[in-house]
Amino acid sequence: MKFLYIAVGSAAGGVLRFWLGAVAARWLGAPHLGTMLVNVTGSFAIGFLAARGPAPVTQQLLMIGLLGGYTTFSSFSLQTLELAHEGRLAAAGANVLLSVALSLLAVWLGHAVGAALNR
Repeated sequence: MKFLYIAVGSAAGGVLRFWLGAVAARWLGAPHLGTMLVNVTGSFAIGFLAARGPAPVTQQLLMIGLLGGYTTFSSFSLQTLELAHEGRLAAAGANVLLSVALSLLAVWLGHAVGAALNR
């Protein structure tokens, strides 16, 4: 059953990533910013769920499945490379620094909120 949970979660996460990434890219005016938003919100969500404690369905369906399909590190890497190839080195560097820093902040914040709710 766990493989079914992971498959369903992955499919939903991929669709959610595509939709939110496209909406955010259109709203923010740059595809790499949509990817960054997805990575940061995915980091928050996985931190939150991890802090709530182990639950097989939560881990399989949401953390491995949904968030595995949702987060977009491979897209982030490719978009950073494309920015560099376009000669936009400052944008590529900012994309790396902001994505990593904001995602780490988001996973910490998600974990803190999840842990606080456990009290």
